[in-house]
Amino acid sequence: MKIGFGCDHAAIDLKNSMIAYMKEKGYECVDYGTNYDENGEIIKCDYPDKGREVGEAVVKGDVDYGVLMCGTGIGISISANKVPGVIAAVCSEPYSARMTKMHNNANIIAFGARVVGDEMAKMILDEFFGTEFEGGRHAGRVELIKKIEADYSK
Repeated sequence: MKIGFGCDHAAIDLKNSMIAYMKEKGYECVDYGTNYDENGEIIKCDYPDKGREVGEAVVKGDVDYGVLMCGTGIGISISANKVPGVIAAVCSEPYSARMTKMHNNANIIAFGARVVGDEMAKMILDEFFGTEFEGGRHAGRVELIKKIEADYSK
């Protein structure tokens, strides 16, 4: 499974830590930035750009899922959700991460570097990537979400 990671300048260290963690677990990880430059300075960026970049990569199939981080996880997930085909959710604890995959078939998980630390982020990722979409009655609801998106994309 290939996972795309993106963050703004508030979440570089958490993103890099989560990439290392997921690589240790055997996942292929693609880093969409941002990062530090060759002098160790933060490369500043706007979270909407990274949300869009990772969202587009997921929808195009360049990666299977996305993980996004900014200060809170909110702005970057809102941005990703503007990409047709993305279902991104901000989760600050494992239960919501499991449920968004199980019931909403989310393809992007987001969290905030100023909200969760490394260990909580690991638990969130473990739940999200360890859960399958349940389907059944939830499949119809996901289709309703897609219909809303399609209605407004015309």
